[in-house]
Amino acid sequence: MPRKRTIVVIEDEAAIRRGIADALSLSGYNVVEAADGEAGLAEARHSGVDLVLLDLLMPKMNGLAVLSQLRQSHPVLPVIILTARGAEDDRVRGLRGGADDYVVKPFSARELLARVEAVLRRSPERAAPIVHIRMNQTVVDCGRREVRCGEGERVQLSEMEARILERLAAHPDRAITREELLASVWGFRDGGLETRAIDMHITRLRNKLSSASSADPAEWIVTVRGKGYMLAPNVEVTTQADSPEAPA
Repeated sequence: MPRKRTIVVIEDEAAIRRGIADALSLSGYNVVEAADGEAGLAEARHSGVDLVLLDLLMPKMNGLAVLSQLRQSHPVLPVIILTARGAEDDRVRGLRGGADDYVVKPFSARELLARVEAVLRRSPERAAPIVHIRMNQTVVDCGRREVRCGEGERVQLSEMEARILERLAAHPDRAITREELLASVWGFRDGGLETRAIDMHITRLRNKLSSASSADPAEWIVTVRGKGYMLAPNVEVTTQADSPEAPA
């Protein structure tokens, strides 16, 4: 029997937290609840956690502080932030801080579950998974979700960042539209996520690649006006079909 996924719900309003927990439990998830930021951070750091639902306005430690500390200790743990309607600045800061998605209050159980499933979903499309994406001496190891340059410091990618990069690498000869990224990475085929959120993830991904390689961000990912994004021409892609040996 497949292992039940564990989700930590960090929300200070008891009625909302309980409603979220009930909806997730009925859908087959293990749920851990936390009523403040400090308790939530401690729970999220436990082993076996698959996803975190994170409110931004909380006592003891706000959600952005929780997200910042969580990204330092668990850089690839999926996080969905819960924000108030109209709080665009909070959503932007959350996405820049490493959140994978957001849900705007008030939301339905159906919408929340769709977001959770989309973030947890793994793409089944690749017969030959991307192993390495390389430019000069900088290599992205997609299996480990990390960027490394020689023996220097390694930069960790989030789940969404790795999947965006893999999608671009799977089609290096053409631009990938934002709508295609929504469908293939987030699992939304009828909207459901602002295109600005895609741009935020691309910006953060570019910055990480640039930080590791000391190259200009546009040397990794190119914006094709009116179409979308694609890997720059000087970026090389290797798949398992090309290289049967596992990456070091």
